[in-house]
Amino acid sequence: MRENVRAFVETAAEAFRLTGPVYEFGAYQVDGQAEIADLRPVFRGQRYIGCDARPGPGVDRVEDLARLGLADSVARTIVCVDTLEHVFDVPRAVEEMIRVLAPGGYLIVAAPMDFRIHEYPDDYWRLTPSCLARLLAPLDGLVIGSQGVEKYPHTVLGVGCKGPLDAGFARRAGAFVGGFQAWSQARAAALSPAKRLRRWFRNRFLGKGERRRVERYFQSRFSVVVAGGTQAAAAVRLDAGTRQVAQPRSARIESPTA
Repeated sequence: MRENVRAFVETAAEAFRLTGPVYEFGAYQVDGQAEIADLRPVFRGQRYIGCDARPGPGVDRVEDLARLGLADSVARTIVCVDTLEHVFDVPRAVEEMIRVLAPGGYLIVAAPMDFRIHEYPDDYWRLTPSCLARLLAPLDGLVIGSQGVEKYPHTVLGVGCKGPLDAGFARRAGAFVGGFQAWSQARAAALSPAKRLRRWFRNRFLGKGERRRVERYFQSRFSVVVAGGTQAAAAVRLDAGTRQVAQPRSARIESPTA
């Protein structure tokens, strides 16, 4: 698990006040990642069930994500991070997670895009933000975003809430985006002077595209869509760069650049 993905889960858990039972799909902890990959402390005090296609560290249940052996609506929170790229039938897997998600529950998803092939045990796909939005479209509230260069991000992020939504969803979504942006800014600022110097020298010999990937690594942008009935919908755009707010039908909420 990458540090930005763990920060994404931690920020979502706090902003959306996520509760159990929590089911994590893709819970197998590969060698050397136990400390960062163990998400149970994020949900301390909540019932937590780690699921994966194979037994091992962090796994409580062996499950095929495309054919879950779970009843409908058993999970209040589902976490599936850095996992869907390893599932061959991604649409079916997302349908299954939505099926077992309880009304009012949350689905937390992250997937790599600009990332090396990693076989745990196989690596099939890279999902764009538009693809993730389509996959999560059956849910009533969505937060879809990415981190890195906007046209070629290294990570695609999504939070979905299964209706009925309460009145505080949009406010909590804004708190989530602000919290993740704050983490990104702090992480970028925490780079040591030596690492900053190495980056500066390295960037002098990189092409324009490679420099952009390094410079914008911590930048992120999000869209929040809240269903308001059979046809009505309100959209909230959250992008880095300015602080303007426009109301009311299509509001823009801006967060500082990371």
